[in-house]
Amino acid sequence: MSPLRAAAACVLGAVAAIAAAQSAAPFANGDPQRGHALVDRDCNACHVRLVGDADRIYTRDDRRVRTPAQLQAQVAFCNTQLATGYFPDEEEDVVAWLNQRYYRFKP
Repeated sequence: MSPLRAAAACVLGAVAAIAAAQSAAPFANGDPQRGHALVDRDCNACHVRLVGDADRIYTRDDRRVRTPAQLQAQVAFCNTQLATGYFPDEEEDVVAWLNQRYYRFKP
């Protein structure tokens, strides 16, 4: 294998590993306790208006979120729609809390 080809394979492998790590566990570095406080403060009231019980939005049979990446995307969507102004690390904290409490996706 040529040195150029070996370097390209190495770079592609690293990129794939990073992408897999990010998509597999978007909550890996989040702080669930900080996420819990944010959910209590900013999310539960809206969820109660939508489905009558804040917990039910996460536990209903027809929930949208089925993967860690979908959970991360949903939190980002809510952050944008509600203009909560979360920084990426705060979104990760929320994802970490929701995963710990409701989803239990494996890292």
